[in-house]
Amino acid sequence: MVRRRKRPLDEVSFQITPMIDMTFLLLIFFMVTQKITEQEMNVPVKLPVAFSAAPPQKTERDIINIDGEGNYYIGDRIASKKEVLAHLKVKFKDFPPLQIYLRADQNTPSKKIREFVEMATEVGAIDLIFGVYGKQ
Repeated sequence: MVRRRKRPLDEVSFQITPMIDMTFLLLIFFMVTQKITEQEMNVPVKLPVAFSAAPPQKTERDIINIDGEGNYYIGDRIASKKEVLAHLKVKFKDFPPLQIYLRADQNTPSKKIREFVEMATEVGAIDLIFGVYGKQ
């Protein structure tokens, strides 16, 4: 029977470089996503007033805006119905379950809001909230 000699254990050291790399990557990620969120909220939408408005829970939601003329916005750019539907399908595939925050102008035709709700249902959205101002 052949016995192997035990090798001396090498001392394991903590590598700080990958930790610094990850910290910078996370910092960049949060800076970029914050800019996107600000762009989504910069669309010129005058929200309606509701008596029983409550602030939304802090969950990641996809924000879609509809202006008073019925134009859809993804981020801060105008999008067609087909583009919005394709955007929602991609979001649902990548990040299920799809939760949506709809910011519709108080002058938006109800037909456009219903059209959007039908699109959200088609892609499988499980949670849709509407943006409003609370009246005290």
